[in-house]
Amino acid sequence: MVDADNNRRELDVDRLSSQLSGCIVGREIHFFKALGSTMDEAKRMAEDGASEGAVVIAEEQTVGRGRFDRSWVSEPGKDLLFSVVFRPDATQAPYINMAAAVSVCSTVGQATGLAASIKWPNDVKLAGRKVSGILVESAVSRADIEFTVLGVGLNVNSNPATVPQIAEIATSMYRETGITFDRTDTLIQVLRELDSKYSLIMAGQSMRQEWASRLETLGRNVVVRWQDSQEEGVAVGVDEMGNLILTKADGTTRTVVAGEVTLQA
Repeated sequence: MVDADNNRRELDVDRLSSQLSGCIVGREIHFFKALGSTMDEAKRMAEDGASEGAVVIAEEQTVGRGRFDRSWVSEPGKDLLFSVVFRPDATQAPYINMAAAVSVCSTVGQATGLAASIKWPNDVKLAGRKVSGILVESAVSRADIEFTVLGVGLNVNSNPATVPQIAEIATSMYRETGITFDRTDTLIQVLRELDSKYSLIMAGQSMRQEWASRLETLGRNVVVRWQDSQEEGVAVGVDEMGNLILTKADGTTRTVVAGEVTLQA
């Protein structure tokens, strides 16, 4: 934690590099005061041969985006905005999103002392509001994955309550606790967790069970909207690919690959 007067303190890249020494995730740290998008920069670096585990961090994004190309709102110097380059094979790739969501969820819960959860497929929630968004995009050639880029936005010290367009749906670690956190410590913890889980993935371990155990979506009546289609039912589980399994009112089962989930009362 840091004093409230220092809640815009710049990330300590030297400490970050030191604490991640020996890890896959964080073997390269690329820090920018401002970028259009950490996702776009990480993709460019991956195409140019960046090492697996390279991390791209920005204090500010001018065109940051989340799922469905929605803009990501973040106050410069108060939150965490970063992307990581991975080079998984096709069997490992589905677990990247799961590992990231669990890592963020665990870090937020430990830091705040509050229960954090995951809304399928990749939003982390705190006190019923979104505290983090995760985006995963892969480059594929002839059915082989060339690289995967993971993007994370985590609201740490901003206060979304002061931003009308997101006040009702978003929160931050600061908003829920009144505490200003050391963002470098928070980022180190997230990346260490992610590195540990990625090592398990490379060793052939599934992330499905741990991820599913944190999903607030399971056991709930949900509506899933994707483009012009809509599915409604009880979310009864997830498969190894991360797809959501619904039991509909007529007893049939549907597997949902993507979409926007709304929890029903």
